[in-house]
Amino acid sequence: MNTKIRTDLILGSKRFSNYAWCFILMTGGIGFCLTGVGSYFNLHTILFVKFSDINFIPQGIVMMFYGTIAILFSLFLMYSIFTDVGGGYNKYDKEKKEIEIFRLGYNKKNKQMLLKYNFRDIKSIKIELKDDINPKREIYLVTKNKNQIPLTRIGEPLLLSDVENQAIELANFLNIPIEGI
Repeated sequence: MNTKIRTDLILGSKRFSNYAWCFILMTGGIGFCLTGVGSYFNLHTILFVKFSDINFIPQGIVMMFYGTIAILFSLFLMYSIFTDVGGGYNKYDKEKKEIEIFRLGYNKKNKQMLLKYNFRDIKSIKIELKDDINPKREIYLVTKNKNQIPLTRIGEPLLLSDVENQAIELANFLNIPIEGI
């Protein structure tokens, strides 16, 4: 292992939860659209549902609308998974005295984002912890001009011990202090 270069891979949209939500939304959306279409044509049964009991106006139209929205969200999520939005790496190079942060984005203008910082521009590593309904456990790179660059993935929170260990290892590697513990 090279002791002069450290690389941390960042997981993007290719998470199990995104695959699960994509499947749920697509399946539900198709089901709702089939129900709406079945109520319009007064079909007797498809998938064990008696559509003749559902009036096309207003229930069938509403079900088709919600089904279409679910399918569109599912397609958007498929695109996000396919392009791995948010994925990338953090590279810390002691030889060049440089930190390189790379992330993938959505559109052509911001398809790839690459940030480079010199070690002399870095003030500290900051840990931000918030335990609420939606817990927040993130590690930031703090620059001397007070910018905070997130180093951890967004989404599923990491274990508290993992966040602390990562921050300590990184601070020791870069020889900078830690804020927020």
